[in-house]
Amino acid sequence: MNVIEKRIAELTEYRPDLTTPKDMDLFWDKMLEEVRAKPIRAFKTPVDTPYAHMLAYRVTFEGVDDTPLHAWYVRPRFAGDQKLPCIVLFHGYTGGKGYPEDYSSWLMLGFAVLAVDVRGQGGETGDRLDDPHGTVKGWITKGILDKDTCYYKTITTDALRAVDWVAEQTDVNPTQIAISGASQGGGLSLMVAALSNKAAVTVADIPNMCHMDFGMMNSTSSLMEAAEFANRFPEHLEQVLHTLSYFDVMNLAHRIRIPVMVSVGFKDTVCMPETIFAAYNRIESPKTIEIYPFTGHWVEGFQRRKTAEFLVKTLALS
Repeated sequence: MNVIEKRIAELTEYRPDLTTPKDMDLFWDKMLEEVRAKPIRAFKTPVDTPYAHMLAYRVTFEGVDDTPLHAWYVRPRFAGDQKLPCIVLFHGYTGGKGYPEDYSSWLMLGFAVLAVDVRGQGGETGDRLDDPHGTVKGWITKGILDKDTCYYKTITTDALRAVDWVAEQTDVNPTQIAISGASQGGGLSLMVAALSNKAAVTVADIPNMCHMDFGMMNSTSSLMEAAEFANRFPEHLEQVLHTLSYFDVMNLAHRIRIPVMVSVGFKDTVCMPETIFAAYNRIESPKTIEIYPFTGHWVEGFQRRKTAEFLVKTLALS
């Protein structure tokens, strides 16, 4: 057994203790009721694009807290009003939804696309949620002392509402909704897979939001912000860990019931292999993991091809 095979074997068996709070299911059941009870109140506006064969729209819908959330909705012009499979995409930390034409390759596969801004970060979406406590740089520590005010809660409920909007569209096949993203987007994709009843398949590349206590200790990810918060306010360490446990994919993985593809890079110091396998190993639905022994925190073109192949096969697209 070479060192790569040994590393894979070790990670495949890696099952750290869960940190699931006692009221986890009650908390999320309540949150899902709130998400479903509030009308989405979305509107869609056509936008110009230099790509002649693309139809592009700016979509604005409300978060649970009334924050206006922005996204691009794009479709291939040749499809007309045909019901298409749709992929909902979430970007990485500090990013944004970019431009509509960034998603043209998905249209060549016959997909519609909803590309969503994560609130408060590098896109056009703000954040109306108040900060009940001081924070450190970045967004992760907003409301981190309470599960009901935690930033991870708001971006997760935002993601769920985005999928709900897609499922309501008359030009989308509601049985063929895919969820995908990388890093932060990968973590949100797995959260949606665990909590939404509308997603059909998920691809989570190098996902964050997994095994977050390990990440706070060891990674160079956004969880460094949580570590810095606990360093600055050491009296709050246990509360920080408790809050994060509600949003740790490792603790929610057993709720995933749809096919999942995950990717991992063994040289990734941001979303470390241990964190990804801690969540992946607890997924009980059909799953596959693509392992890249010499890749850091990025997604290669080969993995993008594997993603397309996986979605076409899983959704039975011709």
